[in-house]
Amino acid sequence: MKRVAGAVIGAIVLAVWASTAIAAHHAVKIATKEGVGSYLTDTEGKALYWFTKDAPGKSTCAGPCVEKWPLYYRETVAAPPECKAEDFGTITREDGKMQTTFRGYPLYYWMGDAAAGDTKGQGVNAVWYVVNPADFPPKAK
Repeated sequence: MKRVAGAVIGAIVLAVWASTAIAAHHAVKIATKEGVGSYLTDTEGKALYWFTKDAPGKSTCAGPCVEKWPLYYRETVAAPPECKAEDFGTITREDGKMQTTFRGYPLYYWMGDAAAGDTKGQGVNAVWYVVNPADFPPKAK
């Protein structure tokens, strides 16, 4: 009986540990960088971007664009404390792929960002920007 109880406790501990590890793996964080300000990152600290030509619930980045701006997709996202869980969602793109959204806008990576903290995609072609959750979507100026 003790062996069964020990196995059950071990299974519960493993399940809790695994769910915590999975939740952390899908966490979105907020980083801050001089000259850029605050911006969303994935768990590894890689910047997440938005495309100003997209609309809520619709991605216009397709074909060669997606090669340069890979899609960010996680089935579920653990929101940082500064955001609400409902700020994150998912869309099915016209190509059938899934993509995570923030306040309705699709999220992307930039192929030129090699390491955590890189924001080399910021301002590319004056249409690609990191996502500042305190001011998103930006108000028209």
